[in-house]
Amino acid sequence: MIPLNNNINKTFSPPIEEAFNWLENIEKPKKLKLLNLSQAAPMHPPPKEICQAIAHASLNNKDAHLYGPILGNNDLRKELSKKWNKIYDAKINSTNIGITSGSNQAFCAALTSIASPGDNIILTNPWYFNHKMWLDISSIKSKIIPLNNKMLPDPKNAKKLIDQKTKAILLVSPNNPTGVEYPKELLLKFFKLAKKNNIMLILDETYRDFHSKIDPIHTLFQQKNWENNFISLYSFSKSYRLTGHRIGAVFTKSERLKQIEKFLDTVTICPNQLGQIGALCGLRESSSWLRDERKKILNKKEKVIKSFKNLNHWKLKSCGAYFAYIEHPFNKCSNIICKKLLSKSAILSLPETMFTPINNKVVKKHIRIAFANINSYEIKEMFERLKIFKP
Repeated sequence: MIPLNNNINKTFSPPIEEAFNWLENIEKPKKLKLLNLSQAAPMHPPPKEICQAIAHASLNNKDAHLYGPILGNNDLRKELSKKWNKIYDAKINSTNIGITSGSNQAFCAALTSIASPGDNIILTNPWYFNHKMWLDISSIKSKIIPLNNKMLPDPKNAKKLIDQKTKAILLVSPNNPTGVEYPKELLLKFFKLAKKNNIMLILDETYRDFHSKIDPIHTLFQQKNWENNFISLYSFSKSYRLTGHRIGAVFTKSERLKQIEKFLDTVTICPNQLGQIGALCGLRESSSWLRDERKKILNKKEKVIKSFKNLNHWKLKSCGAYFAYIEHPFNKCSNIICKKLLSKSAILSLPETMFTPINNKVVKKHIRIAFANINSYEIKEMFERLKIFKP
């Protein structure tokens, strides 16, 4: 038998790829256009000014094709610091920011600086699948807190799980997969819990630019010595359509960044240079464009919420940013229903089983709908198909 890392062998396969494999193996109705509601990533190029900045740098800036600083280019870190200080009414230094190859890498790097094999991290059920995969691969145990009927975690439940091996509490807001925006008061309670127990609060803010509330959407950066117990993760991919360029960021203590630097140097050496140039252009020149994008997403959110009122038996559990988390009315597992939705209604979506612990005693009936990439007509079409769907 060939050598195989048991941790990576035991974790689940990438859910998006699994869903795409369904397209090859499940025949969908030929008369219906596929509604791809599986992936929460922009499907269009960045705005024109960003494309032009990248193209110009590719042709005229020789350094754009070379290695750069491990923690990212200084101009991007300074610009991000400037913007975050404005929107969060905070005092964040550029030395508190590391640029990474996407937000996923920001999480992996941050977690690697915090926890060792055998330690544990507290996260919610449902979780974001790539977070759980990295915990499994790293041999870091997951302690799970459920959500209440408003799809929010309770700090009291997290408190009960903290022990000597607990290194962090992990939250995502706006949430993936539920779309829920965690209230600033709730986030502050989790921060205080982390501080009291000398552990970290990691907050993935990948979808923060599509939040329905005005800034500041939380007060964590305003807390005294925030960097001792708080790490924030950000993604340029969703905001500026830079998914293929893989640019993210981690906000933390400068001393921790020195440890994170070790991880990054052994994985990618430095973040993508052209992507960083595009991200810098986005911060400086695409603010009005991003505000318009936010409005479009929020308008789609309202259409989804309104349309669910006319959909009998299906339940909308939560909705926000890119996602709606829904409950189907059938007495079958969502994994089965999602495949039936593809074969009968040409709807590709992700089942609850991809975001939750294995439990064969419970019929899991939730489905994640990523609505950000479909237009108003397609949202209407989605509900028409759901209305007549039978497994």
